[in-house]
Amino acid sequence: MYNKDTAKLQYRIIRKPEVLESFGISRTTLHNRINDGLIPNSICLGARAVGWLESEINKTLSAMIASQNREEIQALVTSLEAQRKHALAVR
Repeated sequence: MYNKDTAKLQYRIIRKPEVLESFGISRTTLHNRINDGLIPNSICLGARAVGWLESEINKTLSAMIASQNREEIQALVTSLEAQRKHALAVR
């Protein structure tokens, strides 16, 4: 039986200060890692606001904690961003 409450996807958006604190890095390092494909791109929340999906940040952190190499983390980030786009296309 379809239950619309359980069918809803739950997303939590976190802002830049929380992302920086999670990784323990500076703003410059955050942007360098995004450009290198090591951290997912942000999501536009408005004209001057961006955020990140908490689930994507947690998966990326888990990969780093598990000592995955650069290529594995880049593949993970690419996959996470593709899943995000696919989820939007399905809706």
